[in-house]
Amino acid sequence: MMLFKALSSRTRIEMLKLLMNDSYHISGLAKELGISVPVVARHTRVLKDAGLIKSKKYGKTQVLTVNRERLYQALDAFGERHEVEVNEGASILEVLKAVAGVKIKKMDDKEFLVSIDGEKGFYIYEVNGKLPDLPINEYKVVEDEEIEIKRLVPVLKKKVKVKVKRGQGV
Repeated sequence: MMLFKALSSRTRIEMLKLLMNDSYHISGLAKELGISVPVVARHTRVLKDAGLIKSKKYGKTQVLTVNRERLYQALDAFGERHEVEVNEGASILEVLKAVAGVKIKKMDDKEFLVSIDGEKGFYIYEVNGKLPDLPINEYKVVEDEEIEIKRLVPVLKKKVKVKVKRGQGV
């Protein structure tokens, strides 16, 4: 119940968005959001109680970071779950063909997963929480397993533009 309370405020959601990209002191968050330090402190308590942020003490000051594991765990509860039955030895690709919203594209003599529910991108898969060494069309299902498909989303942490001075020997 604390989780839903924590996510019910636009201010707390904005705080989480900022904390996803960087660590902040309460006064830094207040400045970024354009609100007072006491207001941010109250919102911080709610987010901490829900386990969505963590703080580290440095002397008398606290630096806040998002608790990604808890946030992802909370979001996972809303993910779709499917159950399909296939013959022993079916590939993961064959399993996915039985799930609505999964689009497979054939190129040359190979098939690839290209989108799930219209979300195009690059996908990886896990079987029982582990990354197999085989491509999705070669992994064969021989027992009851849980398959999780994840879309890779590029994350840009730092962007560095490099300018090279010409004519300056190294």
